[in-house]
Amino acid sequence: MTTPHLSKTLATFASQLKIGDIPDDVIARTEDLLVDWLGSAIAGKGARPVEIMTQFAESMGGFSVTNPGTAEILIHRTSTSPFLAALANAAASHVAEQDDVHNGSVFHPATVVFPAALATAQTIGASGEDLLVAAVAGYEVGIRVGEFLGRSHYKVFHTTGTAGTLAAAAAVGHLLKLNPTQMLHAFGSAGTQSAGLWEFLRDAADSKQLHTAHAAATGLMSAYLAQSGFTGAEHILEGKQGLAAGMSSDADPSKLIDGLGSRWTLAETSFKYHASCRHTHPAADALLQVMMAHDLKPSDIAKVETLVHQGAIDVLGPVTDPVTVHQSKFSMGTVLALVAHYQFAGLQEFDQHFHDQEICAFRDRVTMTLDPEVDGAYPQRWIGKVQVYLQNGDVLTGRVDEPKGDPGNTLSRAEITDKAMRLAAFSGGATPTEMAVAIERLWNIRKQPKIGLLIS
Repeated sequence: MTTPHLSKTLATFASQLKIGDIPDDVIARTEDLLVDWLGSAIAGKGARPVEIMTQFAESMGGFSVTNPGTAEILIHRTSTSPFLAALANAAASHVAEQDDVHNGSVFHPATVVFPAALATAQTIGASGEDLLVAAVAGYEVGIRVGEFLGRSHYKVFHTTGTAGTLAAAAAVGHLLKLNPTQMLHAFGSAGTQSAGLWEFLRDAADSKQLHTAHAAATGLMSAYLAQSGFTGAEHILEGKQGLAAGMSSDADPSKLIDGLGSRWTLAETSFKYHASCRHTHPAADALLQVMMAHDLKPSDIAKVETLVHQGAIDVLGPVTDPVTVHQSKFSMGTVLALVAHYQFAGLQEFDQHFHDQEICAFRDRVTMTLDPEVDGAYPQRWIGKVQVYLQNGDVLTGRVDEPKGDPGNTLSRAEITDKAMRLAAFSGGATPTEMAVAIERLWNIRKQPKIGLLIS
């Protein structure tokens, strides 16, 4: 019996995907995710690590007003090579912690797929329809690679940095019209460069933005190299010395082609409501549910016990006394404190209040406990459960089965637009008029024969 060549099957799918293969509602969801991503990308303006990486990209490009590049760096209104634009835009879109997430793979697809695809589309003059189909290819590949690598991988590796390289390669490879063999080589080159470790959380380091920048740019480079005849490992995912062998102890090869062409994982992707690590959202929504149902004030609450999955403990556990705004977004206690005081953990709440005395005091009264039900459902479902202990001795329980933003509790197009406008206003990355024009273009991207500048 011949062993199926799973990497090749996935590469063939990414190469040969056509608009007619994709249901209309999945294409519409891709438009939703694209507008949502634009908001996060513009929100990166002014963030120190993003500005450092963007300045690096501009200094490496050698382009000027008289010698412009072909791809847009959104937050600076400059242009450069597609490689460097992908790098800069991917860094920018992963700092506000508002970019999308796929629950089952624990992977943020937009922040690696759209920067690479947009930069390439602008460079080669691709149509809006071309961009959308390429994005679907990127999502479907990246999500399946993340699911394949499993929970053991995520314990140490930031899946968006690792699986993200293949997602970006698939999207760009589709735009470049790579044949299945070339796409397989692009996967090989992307996979051998996969990287991203969680250790940065302990030091409040800037690595998270580097992970997405590297994944988007590396995936783009891998596809362009494959177009020119550069070869890569043909079993990079499931081979004896491939990704799974080096980065996972529970890899499931069947996940690579699970429902390929019929199960559209892109449609399973969630939007982020709060501006924090997604692991905090279920508990935040459950706490808010309890407080609203019982008309509680923060001062009524003695302590909060969050009942969580192991992944939340692995990622959030190291952050006990956050020293920066970004690190505070990985503190369960800080997020719940902001929700308790302001009913929302948004960009302004983090920026202005994460270190307030009353927020820190509430933060220190929040604990995480591993819950068998929540852990058993994860990562397919992210259940939120809390025990709220009141000053009067009462104990209240809260539960949310689908946090705000999940497919079953999703954001409307009006909410997505409003979120993108708020993100741009917070960072000053685009004026309201600029942002409204860009968003309108993206809502109508299917009609565009050629992708141009989004923020002119």
